[in-house]
Amino acid sequence: MNDSPILLVEDNPDDVTLTLRAFKKNNISNDVIVATDGEQALEYLQPADGREGLRPSIVLLDIKLPKVDGLQVLRQIRADERTASLPVIVLTTSNEERDIVESYRLGANSYVRKPVVFSEFLDAARILGLYWLLVNENMPSRHLSY
Repeated sequence: MNDSPILLVEDNPDDVTLTLRAFKKNNISNDVIVATDGEQALEYLQPADGREGLRPSIVLLDIKLPKVDGLQVLRQIRADERTASLPVIVLTTSNEERDIVESYRLGANSYVRKPVVFSEFLDAARILGLYWLLVNENMPSRHLSY
């Protein structure tokens, strides 16, 4: 199991609470670091002072964010060799075709619409956790340029 932290990039406190509850109910025990805007997410991942950034097991990224929107965050993650291989799952309420297309074009590993019903959100969190934290093999850290 990948026990690295999860970076949740979400500005809606209710969605943060819902996500944390869903992870707990599904026994996903990874620490969750919350960034409430795109600028904060990028500072965690790509510190401006050159320090080594956070290396989360996955990034759960909303696309409608203050300061720096999620698509720009994704663009910057993929453009930096330190973060280019991070698994990024766009987790959003948007069902706009242009958002889906642009997310994949920019290198999202997955696009998941947030279910409105909590039981459906629980199922989505369970599936995400099973795949990305148990099944998926992340890039070995020795092959990253930090």
